[in-house]
Amino acid sequence: MHSIVKFFSEGNGFWDTIGTFYQSAVFVYGTTLLFCYALLAMMSLISIRNYMKKNASVNYDIIVESPLAPGISVIAPAFNEGVTIIQNVRSLLTLNYPRFEVIIINDGSTDDTLEKLIEEYQLIQVDYAYREKLNSQPIRRIFRSTNHAFDKLMVVDKVNGKSKADASNAGINVSSYNYFLCTDVDCILDKDTLIKLIKPFMDQETTKIKEIGEPCPECGFVHIQEDHTRVIASGATLRMVNSCEVDGGLLIRVRPPARFLPRFQEMEYIRAFVLGKMGWDLINSVPNVSGGLGMFDKEIAVMAGGYDPKSFGEDMDLITRMCAFMKDNKKKYSIRYVPMTLCWTEGPTTLKVFGRQRSRWARGLAQIMSIHHKIIFNPKYGRLGTVVFAYNFLYELLAPIIEFTGILFYIYLILTGQINWPYAIILIIFVYTYSVMITTLALLWDQVTFRYYKTWGEVMGLCLMAFLEPFVYHPLILFFSIKGYVNFIFNRKHVWGNMQRQGFGAQTKRKPVLKATG
Repeated sequence: MHSIVKFFSEGNGFWDTIGTFYQSAVFVYGTTLLFCYALLAMMSLISIRNYMKKNASVNYDIIVESPLAPGISVIAPAFNEGVTIIQNVRSLLTLNYPRFEVIIINDGSTDDTLEKLIEEYQLIQVDYAYREKLNSQPIRRIFRSTNHAFDKLMVVDKVNGKSKADASNAGINVSSYNYFLCTDVDCILDKDTLIKLIKPFMDQETTKIKEIGEPCPECGFVHIQEDHTRVIASGATLRMVNSCEVDGGLLIRVRPPARFLPRFQEMEYIRAFVLGKMGWDLINSVPNVSGGLGMFDKEIAVMAGGYDPKSFGEDMDLITRMCAFMKDNKKKYSIRYVPMTLCWTEGPTTLKVFGRQRSRWARGLAQIMSIHHKIIFNPKYGRLGTVVFAYNFLYELLAPIIEFTGILFYIYLILTGQINWPYAIILIIFVYTYSVMITTLALLWDQVTFRYYKTWGEVMGLCLMAFLEPFVYHPLILFFSIKGYVNFIFNRKHVWGNMQRQGFGAQTKRKPVLKATG
């Protein structure tokens, strides 16, 4: 070690030049990144304000009561989810919407998931003819309930496809409606989820009617303008269900997670959705719709090839291919985001499961950037190439790499006695304060606007996590991201494993049901 330090500290001009260039490049990179965060925060405030203003006088009961409401297929893959499956299906069946079906895909579970479904919902095997539009592992059986109370429920039993994407494709194949919502079986959905997510699609139909125009003076017919913007997907904010009160598949009381790891995730999710997704929504540059809750135009999703079972980031991959399909065919499109929390998901509580999840996400991002590299900075793809993919490449994919090399460079400066401590301390304090400010702004803006937590003490407790994040949570994210990149480079086999659900019953307080939060 001493010889290495001596080599780098003996005034080697080459290394001095490299060091100076690196510091300058990182300074520019960091400055532009902080500027992007500030810009996203401002755009998010505008976007949320516009949404609240536009929807303040909307009567959603009209949609609920309308026989013309678009049909929606709710697709939820399940693999070894016996702990939570009954509560989750019950939650899905109680959604407030006139025309929908719930499709549960039992993806070759080895536990009692299917048996519990058959017993609880009185299922029997039925004959069902469908056309396989997307590739998936073979379907063994399809079940329907003998109880008319569960007419909306369909359970598909299939050979395990080793991915949620494969199961989702099977669900799309058997779905009946033009729109589908993809969710996870560890999620509890707000009762008005379908109404809120279908509204952007319904707004586009209203726009099309307005664009029909006057009758043609030559032929007398009214020509529909095909140049309208088509909504291809919509999403909403996700939050942790850990420590919330759930009864009968309904969310009774929202609480911040009690355990540290899920609490950090709660803070991260709110910041990512409220400031990130809503900021991008303002300029129609939403990078992806979460796999935990997303509604899609089935026609475009199928024409784009559906989910890729080999992808480690199947949600972003699907959105990318849908957007690329629209651009390749010179069609205008938009992806809309709802700032309200409509989905509560069970976050990992152990470091092992959390690390496996985050490494897969990082590997998925690297995989998507590699597969769709032709889109990056490509003006042919409009904002998809010059904004969405450019940002994801520079500030999502490269960020962990630059940060990791920056840490190594700082260690080198310390060992060689070249570090400017006053400057370094000021820089660290600035970045730390900026990070805390951005996170706190997201948490407070979310609470002021939607009031999900009953007490400000719960909010302040969550805000305190922002002060610990740079020292505890962020290093974990960095480590697992680098691990995901290494796994991608060396093409290491990924073990999906179980989420190890605790179940909603473990966090439920049995109280009289007054009203559902949301």
